[in-house]
Amino acid sequence: MAASKDVHVQICSQEIVKYDLEIKALIQDIRECPGPHSELADLNAKVKEKFHQLRGRIQDLEQMAKEQDKESEKLALLNEMENHRKQMLSNQTAWRKANLACTLAIDNSEKDNLLRGGSSSVRQRKTTKESLVQTSGEITESLLSISRMMSQQVQQSEETMHTLVILSCQTCWKLMKEFKAMTGTIQLGRKLITKYNRREFTDKLLFPFI
Repeated sequence: MAASKDVHVQICSQEIVKYDLEIKALIQDIRECPGPHSELADLNAKVKEKFHQLRGRIQDLEQMAKEQDKESEKLALLNEMENHRKQMLSNQTAWRKANLACTLAIDNSEKDNLLRGGSSSVRQRKTTKESLVQTSGEITESLLSISRMMSQQVQQSEETMHTLVILSCQTCWKLMKEFKAMTGTIQLGRKLITKYNRREFTDKLLFPFI
């Protein structure tokens, strides 16, 4: 019966040591966790489960110590149980510190990412704004250029019309002068013809037999 108790005590002690080592490994994983918070939450859930198992085995060891027949063995197991309990409390303190440090590190990392993303968005908006301003300036310059071209064309058209009017007036003036000259010539010719006819008629009267 004593041998059977010793076996159970050894198994319990070994499981306590195993849980203790697993908890320490998980705490180290928490210290090195880069995030996100969901991954940290998964690690914390595993740690809680290991602490629950460890606490249960420590209570089992305490109960086994109380059942020991020999006072010396009872005191030895109670002393071992107390050491395991202190180690568990130390692990809980280390767990809280690691969890706090990891949480702060993840928060700071997320803030940095948000700031970098915000700066990128600001730069992108600034670039877009500058691009719009540049495009607007180019459109305005293009419209001004078109306006200047149209103004020049209108001015050229006005000058052309003015020249045509002047040329037309000059042409009309020349035609009028030529027409007056031709009219004068025709009238002169008519006078000469009339004068000639009169002379011829006079000559016939004066010299009927010639």
